[in-house]
Amino acid sequence: MDIYVGQQIRLARKTQRMSQEALAKCLGVTFQQVQKYEIGANRVSASKLFEIATALQRPISYFFEGFANAAERDPTELERESVTVIQHTAEGRRLAKAFVAAMPQVRKAVVGLLESME
Repeated sequence: MDIYVGQQIRLARKTQRMSQEALAKCLGVTFQQVQKYEIGANRVSASKLFEIATALQRPISYFFEGFANAAERDPTELERESVTVIQHTAEGRRLAKAFVAAMPQVRKAVVGLLESME
């Protein structure tokens, strides 16, 4: 859970184009502390998560979205293949960048649209 929340913090921070130093300044901690939060080495308290959510303009729920699904199972071969395509093609990287920048409700709508086209 700590690693997942940390990944979500990093994703939201990068989406906002905020450096670890800038986030650290908002939180009153060092950038090393932000690094530790992002890799899951240090647990984020509820009050600190609230500050992070405020600084990154995200609801608290953002940091837990998708955790149950991600934790339930290992990725399928198709999912692993999809990640490879995204990582190794220009279109995939552009799609991933735009997807990360989108708000959660937009991401859900995009996924729904793409799934309806299968």
